[in-house]
Amino acid sequence: MKHDKRMMAQAPGMNAEVDRTVLARLTALKAKSVRELKADWQALFGGGAPNNSRAFLELRIGHRIQELAYGGPDRDTRRMLDLLADEIEGIGRGKNQIVDPRNPVVGTRLVREWNGIEHTVTVMNDGFEWQGRRFRSLSAVAREITGTRWNGYRFFGLREREGA
Repeated sequence: MKHDKRMMAQAPGMNAEVDRTVLARLTALKAKSVRELKADWQALFGGGAPNNSRAFLELRIGHRIQELAYGGPDRDTRRMLDLLADEIEGIGRGKNQIVDPRNPVVGTRLVREWNGIEHTVTVMNDGFEWQGRRFRSLSAVAREITGTRWNGYRFFGLREREGA
């Protein structure tokens, strides 16, 4: 599902009346029956609810209420979500391939010493190479090296960019 790009952002706290309305609508969800929640779903999404799970309906309707009042995700987040949706649906492979923004530039060599052995990983276009083998993630490489689960970026000393 593509995101509606026409939504206008308005941060919570900028309009007390909007905040009160949103809070009242969110609170009211708890008192509604599943039938009423499904009616809300129909009104907010323009189609039938996908299931009868009260928890799911409350959560998704609550999110939609806030999204409509305060705006949806920013442009970069929408783009990333659309690319993820395309990738899951098998649309636009290659050009739209998602690249983890934490990844160093292709060709970068990451070196880590573990148990007295130096390990060198090369960043590739579509993953990582270690000892002539290809891996989709740094975590997979770190797991191969250590035998336990690691956050690959942390294992190789890469930090996330601020605000990322």
